[in-house]
Amino acid sequence: MTMTSRRLQDLTIGDHTLTVPLVWSDPADDRRIDIHAAVVTRDGGESLPYLVFLQGGPGSEAPRAFHSPTAPTWLDAALEHHRVVMIDQRGTGSSTPVGDDDLERGADALAEHLTHLRADSIVRDCEAVREHLGAQTWSVLGQSFGGFTTLAYLSTDATSLEHVYFTGGLSAVGRHPDEVYALTYAKQREASERYYRRFPEHRDAMRRLADLAGNGGIVLPDGEVVSVSRLRSLGMLLGSNDGWQTLWQLLESGPRTNAFRYDLAAALPFSVRNPMYYVLHESSYADGAATDWSAERTEPDDFRADPTLLTGEHVRREWLDTVPGLRPWKDVALALAQVPWPTIYDADAIAASGARGAAAVYVNDLFVPLEYSLDTARLLPGVTPWVTSEHEHSGLRSGDVLSRLVDLAHGRRVR
Repeated sequence: MTMTSRRLQDLTIGDHTLTVPLVWSDPADDRRIDIHAAVVTRDGGESLPYLVFLQGGPGSEAPRAFHSPTAPTWLDAALEHHRVVMIDQRGTGSSTPVGDDDLERGADALAEHLTHLRADSIVRDCEAVREHLGAQTWSVLGQSFGGFTTLAYLSTDATSLEHVYFTGGLSAVGRHPDEVYALTYAKQREASERYYRRFPEHRDAMRRLADLAGNGGIVLPDGEVVSVSRLRSLGMLLGSNDGWQTLWQLLESGPRTNAFRYDLAAALPFSVRNPMYYVLHESSYADGAATDWSAERTEPDDFRADPTLLTGEHVRREWLDTVPGLRPWKDVALALAQVPWPTIYDADAIAASGARGAAAVYVNDLFVPLEYSLDTARLLPGVTPWVTSEHEHSGLRSGDVLSRLVDLAHGRRVR
């Protein structure tokens, strides 16, 4: 265990590193990893309760604490009431990160390692950090996959949680991944049609780009020959508040220009900066099932026929051959797709948790469908849902979402 402290204007940031088991469920397994947590405290807030932030993903580290305008936009609101704990989830950031160097272990060994980086293990890490900080309880803010992890937390350690705040993170409980992905395609269809109603000329522009991609005519600076399925994944941009602007700019650009090629490379999802996001993504919806390329298998017929229907968080097996940075991960990804993932949520325990808090549920969420979020919300009568079309899935990063949730959780009138 190591601890250091640093100052940033009126903030104190305490860096804590704990060594924990890789396999919490097996005391005989002596493998260990490090978990890093940054505790952010505003001057005068040294006695405030803790709020732990669980990042979206999976596979992304926690944001770093800086002052506005580069800080997470919700941080100021959080620091009004809490000391904020930013945990790099296992395998990310400063928590024994997983990257290309780990491929030297061999595909089978690395795939087995990755099976221990799911939400249930992240909960055990959180408990170790909470106990290290000497907190009897703390509150949780779960964004997207961080909300999924919060549901896993409520399944096993609800007594540790004072308040829970979900932002686009009320995942389906007890559903097969195929059910979730089938519904996300319906959401993407609606979003695609909504976009083309605003910019009808862009449907033809997208069709021309798909034709170009189909003939190997779009090549990115890293040498990737962009496939049609990869191009269509730009629909993920429609899941954030302002992502449509990036899509608009791309469809207005000449495809033979450097600007288009570099901007397209920056806009495509599943960056190989965080390979875990690709190889573990489908497992985040696996509540007791193997995924077996669920998004690929559940693609509707009209999506297969119409390249202008844009996709989102739908990973494709073919990218393991077409995306240079993913090729080395092919055997790892193929192995993980066949893992019979254990059940991660306990619906009865969640319902009996007595959880208090609030949840932002986005009507047009492309990644965590409204219908299943509302089903899960019914398991949590003490968690007030704020159902809104004001924001997309990225709502936490804009506006006053967290402030609204805190007010709802404490019975205050929402501004």
